Amino acid sequence: MLRNGRSVTLVPAYLDHASTTPLHPVAREALLAAIDDGWADPARLYREGRRARLLLDAARETVAGVIGARAPEISFPASGTAAAHLALLGTAAARRRAGAVVLVSAVEHSSVLHAAQRHEGAGGQVVTIGVDRHGRVDPDAFAAALDAHPGTAVAALQHANHEVGTVQPVARVAGLLRARGVPLFTDAAMTLGRVPVDLPALGADLLTASAHKFGGPPGVGILVVRTGTRWAGPAPTDEREYGRVPGYPNVPAIVAAAAALAVRATEIDEEARRIAGYADLLRTRLPALVEDVELLGPGGTAPAVALPHVVAFSCLYVEGEALLTELDRAGIAVSSGSSCTSDTLTPSHVLVAMGALTHGNLRVSFGRDSTEADVHALLAALPPAVRAIRERAGAVGL
Repeated sequence: MLRNGRSVTLVPAYLDHASTTPLHPVAREALLAAIDDGWADPARLYREGRRARLLLDAARETVAGVIGARAPEISFPASGTAAAHLALLGTAAARRRAGAVVLVSAVEHSSVLHAAQRHEGAGGQVVTIGVDRHGRVDPDAFAAALDAHPGTAVAALQHANHEVGTVQPVARVAGLLRARGVPLFTDAAMTLGRVPVDLPALGADLLTASAHKFGGPPGVGILVVRTGTRWAGPAPTDEREYGRVPGYPNVPAIVAAAAALAVRATEIDEEARRIAGYADLLRTRLPALVEDVELLGPGGTAPAVALPHVVAFSCLYVEGEALLTELDRAGIAVSSGSSCTSDTLTPSHVLVAMGALTHGNLRVSFGRDSTEADVHALLAALPPAVRAIRERAGAVGL
């Protein structure tokens, strides 16, 4: 890029922290230490195995303490996706006698929807609860679905949406379900380590998350099955992780994940105020800089509530993938929930459920390393990128 006649190397602005976020420095230190001290099999009784088991148990206690759970309720699958599969299918399997119906919101993460499809393919029934234009469910819709389907085994409602940042009324839905004896599974991948997550206050019976979204290493999921919740392994299991997750645990990565979550719990209040300012700046400036842009999600308006670090919007007459490419050339990394790739040609199910514009969709998400300069870089690069794509498509002036 030429600036004032000189070649300038662009410094990338990473604005996709909702997908994955860099390893937290504290997690890096914990990982390196645990590689040396926690390499042995924690199921063995010799000294090295006992040392690894102590590290694993301490990590479990740390995670439990942050979310208000008990240590035996915590297990560590290999990913958030695996955790979601285990949560939904394991509860449905354990509650076959109660019924074969699974309730899911229309905007759940694909990992939850894929698990529901597997349940349906095995002879179960899936009932989908719609959302409003902000992407928020109506708790009364869950109650109505329960009345219409008394044989409900489990319900799933995400804590917050992964594309537009809408926070769901989990606690209210959990109360309605509890009164009818139906457990609730909530996917907290977008919230754990980002906003305070108090499991008793949420009232959910199962919770899942993914370490790489809050500064932990990839390859560590979190599965919480609260005491008293009926759960049965949907696949072969062994004695590890309380019989919920088979196979050899990655102790160093789990230790690093717990360290990241613990330090994030001390950072999120101050960070939320800072990055909420970035989100407000982007929402305020964007409509004035780009024509035919639609802000998605609640945008901080009541009664729907937005996560502080997520801003989503769609640009008319623009393909998501093309816009990602243009911004990447400018050194800016964002994501598109509805980019129609050559592999799928399928728009975002979240935006479809909301009745929102699905083309030209971008999700901007901030993290602990984000700065106001990143926002201004995006605001400078986005208008010419949109204009260039529209010109190539012959859509200028429509």
